[in-house]
Amino acid sequence: MVFEGYDAFDDPYSYKGTTTLKNKLGLRDPGLLESFELEMTALRANEPLPEGRFDARHYCRVHHHLFQDIYTWAGKYRTVRTAKGGNLFCFPEHIKSAMDRLFVSLRDSRWLEAEEADVFIESVATFLAELNAIHPFREGNGRSQLAFVDLLGERAQFPFDFSRVERDSFMPAMVASYHGNVKPLIAELTLLLA
Repeated sequence: MVFEGYDAFDDPYSYKGTTTLKNKLGLRDPGLLESFELEMTALRANEPLPEGRFDARHYCRVHHHLFQDIYTWAGKYRTVRTAKGGNLFCFPEHIKSAMDRLFVSLRDSRWLEAEEADVFIESVATFLAELNAIHPFREGNGRSQLAFVDLLGERAQFPFDFSRVERDSFMPAMVASYHGNVKPLIAELTLLLA
């Protein structure tokens, strides 16, 4: 798959001399891989997502569920440094500790029991921003993030309708959250409440 603006350093995940990720079908055409990936993850997203304790392990199981048909490393933390648009994501040697810390804070917080939507949305936006900055997987972070946040919304009884995501406004909101401004992301998530 071709990643415009997505940089990987010393990338063992790609076929040599390309930006096409190694995949279970051996597809080397980026367009075919992208189509296959979109089709398979859409099918898997329509299945029940794995249940769990809303911890880092649960999150990895969600990623594995979505990408199991495409990549052998589905559900496993990346081992390569990555960046997008010049923004570095968490170095691989720190992913496990960063994920454990983030999910311990989720477990210890009370926002999943929030009675008001705005309290829940603000907390989930902050969580999503931190999760995105970690970017634990080589590919599929965005889809896994939304699938997991969907589970959080169901658990908190504030369900989302992610079929209404507008990429042209949601992606800039995610980029702004990377830089510490979660207000646009809060606005986007508020619009997606079912």
